[in-house]
Parts: sequence; structure tokens; C-alpha cells
Amino acid sequence: MKNTNPPLSELQSIEAISTRVLSIRGQKVLIDADLAGLYGVETKRLNEQVKRNIERFPKDFMFQLTAEEKKAEVVANCDHLSKLKFSKTLPFVFTEHGTIQAANVLSSKEAIEMSVYVVRAFVRLRELVLSHQDLTQKLNELEQHVEQKFQSHDQAIAGLINMIRELMNPTAPANRPIGFVPLKDKSKQ
Repeated sequence: MKNTNPPLSELQSIEAISTRVLSIRGQKVLIDADLAGLYGVETKRLNEQVKRNIERFPKDFMFQLTAEEKKAEVVANCDHLSKLKFSKTLPFVFTEHGTIQAANVLSSKEAIEMSVYVVRAFVRLRELVLSHQDLTQKLNELEQHVEQKFQSHDQAIAGLINMIRELMNPTAPANRPIGFVPLKDKSKQ
């Protein structure tokens, strides 16, 4: 099966490689077809070399997708992998370390050169995730600060409203009788 991925020259930028990186099982990975395209080999050849050197690819470097993952994650979200939809084989995916190891087992000059770009793309994605986490933390802190301010303002406003209500409904002074009222003799009491 001939590799139909775009030519290598179109994918040389880190951003272009980053768009091929997927998040599966909580890890950032590249599908074998995309990695083969980046390294300038057929997917079949990449997978052959990986299987010949399987001891170099522990589960945290590479794993095979399940049929459900293939359908939900890859086929549904990756238009450029439409041929994978009808393929009987389940694709392999490679983590950052797996992509480097794949370049080593292919041992072609092109694969080794592209592995640098691939690693840079993974690093850039990691930095983006960290910056998003920082922004999320700052937003949470700002939200808590604003809630505290609103809470103290709400209490102050409620106090003002109560004072205004008291002023609007003054208590009637005690009725004092008009005229002379003799003082009560305190000694009799």
C-alpha cells in the first residue's frame, strides 16, 4: 500500500506536525500513517521495522488502537486518514519517545532529520498545555477574588438596605399626655 500522505516538504514546519498529533488514552501520539509520511517511508515498512525491533518499543512508546478508538478518535477526527476507515488492520500510535525510536530503527537520513521536527512539535504542544494550565489557575484565582469582593459588597449593601428601611419606618415616639401629670410617689411603691 503506497503512502498517500502529503509530501515531506509541506510538513516540515512544527505547526504542521503539531496538527497531526492526537490525544489518545491521555497521551499525545502520532498515528503510524502520519509518522511514516513524515519519515518518507510507507506505513507498511514502518510497521515492519517496528515489529522487527519490538523490544525497543515498550507500551509507553507505542501501542495499538482498539477498534473503538480507531473509529471514535482517528476516523471521526482526521479527514486526511479517510483510507484508514476501511482498513482491516488497527493502526499503531507512537508517543514522543516512540517517534524517536522509530527514526532509529528506520535509520534513514530523512527519518533522523524529521525526528528533530517531531520532537520539537511535541515539546511545543507540552508548552502550550502548561501555559493553558497557568491561565486556568490565574482565572480561578481571579474568580475567587471577585467572589470575595462581591460577598463583602453584598453584605454592605444588605446593611444599607436595612438602615434605609428603618429610616423609612420610624418608630412612633411614646405618647406623652398633655397637661400636668403628677409624679408618682416612689416611696409608696
